Amino acid sequence: VSHLLTSSPVYLIDASIYIFRAHFSPYVECHDENGKDLSALYGFMSFLFQFMRRVQPSHVAIAHDASLFCGFRHKLCENYKSNRELPDENLEIQLAGCSEFCSIIGLASFASKVYEGDDIIGTIANRVRAESDCDVHIISRDKDLVQLLQKQADCLWDYGNNRKRFRANVVDEYGIFPEQFPDYLGLSGDSVDCISGIPGVGPVKAKELLNRFSSLEAIYGNLDKVRDLPIRGAVRLTELLKEHYELAKLSKVLATIVCNVEDPEESFGHVVLEELKPERMNKGLFGDFLKNYQFRTRDKERLMTLAQRVSKQ
Repeated sequence: VSHLLTSSPVYLIDASIYIFRAHFSPYVECHDENGKDLSALYGFMSFLFQFMRRVQPSHVAIAHDASLFCGFRHKLCENYKSNRELPDENLEIQLAGCSEFCSIIGLASFASKVYEGDDIIGTIANRVRAESDCDVHIISRDKDLVQLLQKQADCLWDYGNNRKRFRANVVDEYGIFPEQFPDYLGLSGDSVDCISGIPGVGPVKAKELLNRFSSLEAIYGNLDKVRDLPIRGAVRLTELLKEHYELAKLSKVLATIVCNVEDPEESFGHVVLEELKPERMNKGLFGDFLKNYQFRTRDKERLMTLAQRVSKQ
C-alpha cells in the first residue's frame, strides 16, 4: 500500500462533548425569537467556527452520537450508560441542527444508530492510517479515547481546557499503555458509563496486573501466577478474577472502541482521506439556516461575523 505523505494532522472532533457542554453551561445563553433555548446549537457553532479559524485543518471529520439506548453496547448490556437521559424534544431539534450545520459549512460529519461517536472516530482514524502517514489529533475530553493514540505524535486534545494528552502522558497518568485502556476499564470499571468491571479491583490493582501481563486475556491465561504475585491481597484478587470472568470480559468489550466498522450502511466505514478536506461554506444555505432556527438579530450577526472570518482564510 503506498502511503500519502501529508505533514498536517487529521482532526477528529467528538461533537457531543461540545454540544452538551454548551447546553449545560451557565455562560452560554441563547434563545430564538420566541424564547426557545438554542444554547446547545449556538455554543457548538461558536466552538466549531473558533476551532476552524484557529487550527485551519487540512482534513477534519466530526462524529455525532445518535445511538443512546439503541446502540450495540446497550444490546449487550442493558445497564450501559443507564445513568444518561434521552434529550428532550428541543434538544433533539438542536442536535439535528448541529449535524446540518456541519454540512452547510462544508465539513464531513457522521452519526450512527448502532455505533457511538468514539467508534466513528476510531474507524476513521484507522482508515486514515491505512492510506497516509498523518498524525491523528482527537478533539474531546473523553478519556476513553486515549486507547486510539498509536503514534508518539497522536494526541487527545481537550480543546476547552487546552490540554493535550500524548501517549507518554497516558503512561505517566495511568501507568499503562493507551492500548491497554479497555483492559484497565474491564478490570476497574467506569462509573461514568456504568461499566461495572470486577468488584473489588480498583485502578491500583488493575494497573499492577497490567504492568505484569499485557492484557485481560493474558491475566486470565496466568491466574496461577497472579496468586503468587508480590502484591497485597494476591490470593483474594485471584478469587475475584475467577468469580467475575464473564463480567470482566463484557466490561472490556463495552470499553473497547470499534475501529474496523465496514458495514455498507455506515458511511464512515468506507470514508477516504480526500473526503475529509473542508469544502467552501454555502453562504446562502447558512443564511437560511439561521432564519429557520429563528436566531435573534444579535446572535445571527455574531455567527455571520464568525463565519466570514473562517471563510476569508
